[in-house]
Amino acid sequence: MPIAPPEPTMLDNLHIVLVGTQHPGNIGSAARAMRTMGLTRLRLVCPAAFPHPEASALAAGADDVLDAAAVHDSLEPAIADCHLVLGCSARRRGVALPTFTPDEAAQELLAAAAQGPVALLFGAERSGLSNDELQRCHGAVQIPADPTFSSLNLAAAVQVLAWSLRRAALTEAPAPSPELRREPPATSAELEGFFAHLDRALVAIDFHKGRSPETVLHRLRRLFLRATPDQRELRILRGILADAERMARLASAAGSARPGGTELE
Repeated sequence: MPIAPPEPTMLDNLHIVLVGTQHPGNIGSAARAMRTMGLTRLRLVCPAAFPHPEASALAAGADDVLDAAAVHDSLEPAIADCHLVLGCSARRRGVALPTFTPDEAAQELLAAAAQGPVALLFGAERSGLSNDELQRCHGAVQIPADPTFSSLNLAAAVQVLAWSLRRAALTEAPAPSPELRREPPATSAELEGFFAHLDRALVAIDFHKGRSPETVLHRLRRLFLRATPDQRELRILRGILADAERMARLASAAGSARPGGTELE
């Protein structure tokens, strides 16, 4: 007997994103874990094999989740519309991120989901999320497993987080944001566009002067992700960057036009 589709809930803006999943059975098991907790939005990034009979078999009836799953060839489009992205990581890496327990993450995600799409990322079975993938997250989620045997199966990790989300949704309303936003929060795609613009502007004004551009950009990325700017604030920041680039071009042209400088073409 087919399972009836779920009623719309506050969890509808929450997307589970599986990155680089190697075993199709894990996709099916994750879909089953999601569906039992009322989560239906699944996004897959570079799965090794999907769709696949093993995924369908281990979904155990959660076919609606698999059928509606979106498949992407990179992480960026999978989270482009999300304004809060948390990554589930079993261990600390070389990326400084705010770290949440599953219950804390559930509160953060549910509160943010009231304003638009949010995402919870899970990495590949063997390696987890890479540093580059974590760079695109606002924070990390760590399950407090036994430190002497902390390796969780992918579907088990999805189940733990899905249960935390459902329990939070059923027991209490998400904590309201300290400041009610009048503007929509910036999405991941908008923030990535800003970071690319910031990189160009810093080069244009010769900011680095021998310092590592990667280190500077990583720190600035963390700063702006913590600040969670809205769309209007991001437009203002990009306007400032555009003016900085314009002034750098004018200064360069004036220097080239001075006697002894290179003639302008």
